Amino acid sequence: QVQLVESGGGLVQAGGSLRLACAASGRRTTSNYAMGWFRQAAGKEREFVAGIWNGGSPAYADSVKGRFAISRANAKNTLYLQLNSLPPEYTAVYYCAATNTYYASSIPGGYEYWGQGTQVTVSS
Repeated sequence: QVQLVESGGGLVQAGGSLRLACAASGRRTTSNYAMGWFRQAAGKEREFVAGIWNGGSPAYADSVKGRFAISRANAKNTLYLQLNSLPPEYTAVYYCAATNTYYASSIPGGYEYWGQGTQVTVSS
């Protein structure tokens, strides 16, 4: 029902910034969905980093609070994640997710739709 495509990843030096984007398409608009960002480092489990409720309220994992900012442009069906002051340990594939609920879950199983991910590599 919903297709998600991430973009904006790449190689950045420690302390640098990136802005990730997630473009959504399908039979419904993202205005009806809670959305979130997850990351998964090599050999690690997928980890919640940020979410935004259907009503627009943001939520962040404690580990990234103050470094990331999530926002959504419903008119463009696009979700954004601003990544600032990146340390090398933030290297991971970052995934966009969506679910047809009001609340943004911090659990991967709480999301129905997923993008393919975009690689973020932070060099020291």
